[in-house]
Amino acid sequence: MPKVVDPVERRHAVVDALFRVVVRDGLQRASLRTVAAEAQLNIGSLRHYFATHEELTRFAMASMIERVGGRLRASVDEAGDLAALPPADLLELAVRLLGELLPIDESRRAEVTVFLDFAAASRTDPALRDLAERAAVGMRGFVRLVLERLGSRDALRPGVRIDVETERLASLVDGLGMNAVLHPELVSASDCLDILRAHLGALACP
Repeated sequence: MPKVVDPVERRHAVVDALFRVVVRDGLQRASLRTVAAEAQLNIGSLRHYFATHEELTRFAMASMIERVGGRLRASVDEAGDLAALPPADLLELAVRLLGELLPIDESRRAEVTVFLDFAAASRTDPALRDLAERAAVGMRGFVRLVLERLGSRDALRPGVRIDVETERLASLVDGLGMNAVLHPELVSASDCLDILRAHLGALACP
């Protein structure tokens, strides 16, 4: 009796294979053929799920956005009621939440590496541009949410402009992620968290 294949599971297995190729060799090497080989499929089987390279890369990028977004939402939910936390603990919680966007372990390093390749490709590939914008808007929304949570608990100094600080902090997170992937010998995981901590500390009430 032939084995029943779950198409959803198979598509996500192919995406995971693409991510491994991108981390190892770069997005430019992630052809249908190389991804099929990584997923241990023949090219015909892979085309059953993704007819074109564009279809595969769009699905992969959308999957990454959903995967990271789901984890961020879960992290906020797990934080629960912040009312009982003192300001110092709130700031540390903010560092932990924002750390979800940074390459501070192997899993998140792979995510940031793949996202950087996708984001760079979107500059010249119209098929990826809307997804790159969706990711950028979503990231800024998450950063703003963290800052608003701190502000609602009076953990930020008076006069802090949430709109300006959202863009400033989002730019910091972007820069840390890129440099920690490209220059890990210069920017370590602990450096990322220490810099986040210092930045949020400068925004905190004295």
